[in-house]
Amino acid sequence: MEELATRYDASQVEAKWYQAWSQAGLFSPSDPSDKPNFTVTIPPPNITGTLHMGHSLCYPVQDAIGRYKRLRGYNVLILPGQDHAGIAAQSVVDKELKKEGLSAVKLGREAFVQKVWDWQTEYGGRILEQFKQLGCGFDWSRRRYTLDDAYVRAVLHVFIDWFERGLIYRGKRVVNWDPVLQTSVSDIETERKVVRGKLYHIRYPFSDGSGSVTIATTRPETMLADVAVAVHPSDERYRGMIGKSLVLPLTGQEIPLIEDTYPDPEFGTGAVKITPSHDANDFEVGVRHNLPMPIVIDPKGKMTEDCGPYAGLDRIEARKRIVADLEEQGFLEKIDDHEIALITSERSGEVIEPLLSEQWFARQTELAKPALEAVKSGKIRFIPDRYNKVYIDWMENIRDWNISRQLWWGHRIPVYYTEEGTAYAAHSWEEAQSKAGDNKIVRQDDEVLDTWFSSGLWPFATFGWPDDQGQLKERFPTDLLVTDRNIIYLWVARMIMMSLDQIGDIPFPDVVIHATVMTEDGRRMSKSLGTGVDPGKIIAEKGADALRFTLLGQAGHNQEIRYSERKTDDARNFCNKIWNATRFILMNMDGVVDTEPAELAPIDQWLLSRLARAERISKAAYDDYDLQEASQTLYKFFWSELCDWYIEISKPRLANEATRATCQWVLLRALEGFATMMHPIMPHITEEVYAHLPIANKSPFVMSAPWPDVARFENADVETRVERWIEITRSVRALRAEIGLIDLKKTAEGYFEGDLEGGDEVIRTQSALTSLVAGVPAQKHVSITVEGVDIHIPIEGLIDSEKEGQRLQKELEKTQTEHDKLAERLSNPQFVERAKPEIVDRERENLSELASKLAKIQERIRLFSN
Repeated sequence: MEELATRYDASQVEAKWYQAWSQAGLFSPSDPSDKPNFTVTIPPPNITGTLHMGHSLCYPVQDAIGRYKRLRGYNVLILPGQDHAGIAAQSVVDKELKKEGLSAVKLGREAFVQKVWDWQTEYGGRILEQFKQLGCGFDWSRRRYTLDDAYVRAVLHVFIDWFERGLIYRGKRVVNWDPVLQTSVSDIETERKVVRGKLYHIRYPFSDGSGSVTIATTRPETMLADVAVAVHPSDERYRGMIGKSLVLPLTGQEIPLIEDTYPDPEFGTGAVKITPSHDANDFEVGVRHNLPMPIVIDPKGKMTEDCGPYAGLDRIEARKRIVADLEEQGFLEKIDDHEIALITSERSGEVIEPLLSEQWFARQTELAKPALEAVKSGKIRFIPDRYNKVYIDWMENIRDWNISRQLWWGHRIPVYYTEEGTAYAAHSWEEAQSKAGDNKIVRQDDEVLDTWFSSGLWPFATFGWPDDQGQLKERFPTDLLVTDRNIIYLWVARMIMMSLDQIGDIPFPDVVIHATVMTEDGRRMSKSLGTGVDPGKIIAEKGADALRFTLLGQAGHNQEIRYSERKTDDARNFCNKIWNATRFILMNMDGVVDTEPAELAPIDQWLLSRLARAERISKAAYDDYDLQEASQTLYKFFWSELCDWYIEISKPRLANEATRATCQWVLLRALEGFATMMHPIMPHITEEVYAHLPIANKSPFVMSAPWPDVARFENADVETRVERWIEITRSVRALRAEIGLIDLKKTAEGYFEGDLEGGDEVIRTQSALTSLVAGVPAQKHVSITVEGVDIHIPIEGLIDSEKEGQRLQKELEKTQTEHDKLAERLSNPQFVERAKPEIVDRERENLSELASKLAKIQERIRLFSN
């Protein structure tokens, strides 16, 4: 093994080791194996995806847990794959075609679908290559895709099964409709933003001339489809009016005043217009009261032919015309500025139109019951556990699932129709014809399945189900799901329901909801907002391990991570610290014999005990998916205990033949243990460190090494003893700083009174004292009492008392002036009242610090004046 390079180059180290792991087959589980299995199927990223900070957290979390489990003796499989990304992929290719003057319609379905296949062949795998740059050790030989042949068969199998059991039906419901993409979209494919809009107050007169009811709306164009006005049954303002007819402004149509629990009597007049075809809540009211459901906005976002003078207008233009007419005819009472939660399509950017549409639905109530019980009983747990309640609340109020999309790219719905319109679900046209008998099949349904339908099968379809049961028996249920809180309903719940329904078992016992990565000031990361950060650039500049430590080092059970490049700079500095400390240790390994010494000094026992404690804490943290606790525990051990103390204390011991071998052995154990335990977080640099260690019975890779067996070294008594020495040393260093002997190269004598418990030499060398003897010096000295021990340092000849006194007096006057000015400002009521609270608090902290500084200067003046 060649020497460790002088400087750490992340790009060389990371590329080298990822290739080495791959060539050694370490990403694939051993088969067969007597080890227990640990299995994860990663959330399949979209083929349109490119690496963002959310990915840079989610996927390394899975990799870290997998690497930890491998070190703990498990036969690990992390199975990767991708989702075909129905609406996202179709949208991307649509945009490419427009650049060429083409469109999906001009090409036709078959040619367009082939265009998407061509695009995904060329670009679809980019994000998986970026996962490799992050160090994700997934089994690429088992990569799956939600449109590969075997997966398609699984999707068809479930659809046909549900169809024949009556769980899938054709029905109408208000959906999120994208007028540009001409399809319904799921909630996760929309974005919510608050904008300044208008609230229109419109008067609906009673038909008998007895008065009117005023409603408020942000979408007056939909009033043309109003079929009722509703008030809450408890609202006394409308006592005796229920059932009366109101005249719909502009149309003259009569609609009833009804009572329903939906309106909020505390908001405005308490009256709500009911438009079942263009509002999901109004739709439910319409169903409860058996109201008609006319549609006035078509799939292209234009007003329908039934809208009279507004027919054919774009919905926004229609709004302007309708408001003008309402005002002209005396129905518009007022217009208020109002904040509106605008829902837009993530892909097209168009404002979503809630639209009553005929779609395919899957009944959810019966499927949800066992899935609900799985979480209530504890068979499945969410981490953090707050999400148990989120899941349960949603499942207890679950609604039927809109599973169809008006697209060409995706799993085409396997429903075939006869000339009479009878529908049959089948794997193929031929099978459908067989089921239809003498009735001729004439067409297949044009729509495709919601991508969440196919991805709901991911935990078991990826193992060859329903064709190959062997892999499934070996690897299902999987052990862990790591995912985002935004898709608990859309994906997690559906995987649980589909697994229980089709396989009869839960898909995984643990669901870890990872944190959301925010900007340093707490804003959402977004390219469109200009707050996005490119992880690829960070990796190129600072290394994957630095980025992983930045994110995983904050990934506990919290739900928000603040990212800043400063933190990644700190992580890169930590890489450099690991590198330089390793170089120092290796340079002091001449003649090393990796055999445990017969006797260990207290300082050796202390470091090994701290290593054992770090092992115990980090192991528990990894087991609890708390990567923040694991990272910070190991960071503290390495930087503070190994580098700041043990290595510094060891320098003279390494130069002494009597203590050299012991010191070498302890340093090797510490570095080996650290490299192994930190490997899940920072895999590349720890592999490089491990490769250079001159240790006996070493594994070919730290990635395949056993977890450290160091529990026997933990010793609370020796930790207490040595940490007392460390605390005394810190106090002596602080005393030196107080008297101006900050430079530890300026040696001084030391005296002590009390019991140092054998720590004399450690305290002396680490405090830069030429001697440390029992007693009290006869000459002028300074003293400190710590841990029941008095330490005295003579100062004659080290410091010019007169000059130091003059310098301190000037410092006192300057500090006093600053203190008095700040105190005067804080005593001014106008400043305290007008300044921001955080500024006042900061100034008060500054005043406290200045007061403390004054006290210290005065103490030092007293010392030197004596």
